[in-house]
Amino acid sequence: MTTAALPAPLVSPEQLIAALASGAAPLVIDCSFDLADVGAGERAYAQAHLPGAIHAHLDRDLSTVKTGRNGRHPLPPRADWAATLARLGVAPARAVVVYDAQGGMYAARAWWMLLWAGHRDVRVLDGGLQAWQAAGGTVEAGIVAPVAASGSYPLADSLVASVDADTLQRSLGRVTVLDARAGERYRG
Repeated sequence: MTTAALPAPLVSPEQLIAALASGAAPLVIDCSFDLADVGAGERAYAQAHLPGAIHAHLDRDLSTVKTGRNGRHPLPPRADWAATLARLGVAPARAVVVYDAQGGMYAARAWWMLLWAGHRDVRVLDGGLQAWQAAGGTVEAGIVAPVAASGSYPLADSLVASVDADTLQRSLGRVTVLDARAGERYRG
């Protein structure tokens, strides 16, 4: 695995405005979500989203079923994630831009998961929906239905490192673990 050849993780609103005006527009995915109200992200998306953007739901699209032992938003198996990518219309040769309206944490998850599937051309909209609107980007209302990709998404080698819980448990004391959750979630 090498990250040297990966593109920059961010795209500016101005760069995205230009890309959407071009003939080869990226697939734009709104990942907005609210942990306190799991339907809020979808409702906000239906009211205002980037032109042509589809919505990915944290619980249904970016996570798998909870078992009581796999956390609040467990990663799906890679094969299940590949099926979700195909359903959302992600194709290996198509650029993807993800964003949210919550500071980027849900978009960053989708970005990482796309890299985990081996998808190279993925970026996070710098500043999310708010920066888009501040830059003069237009929004539209309603629901955009994904256009499913033909066949399944062909998984490639992961472009990011990961570690399972058992391996991490055995490594504690020899590695540093950084918890990037919000302070109130970290504290319990």
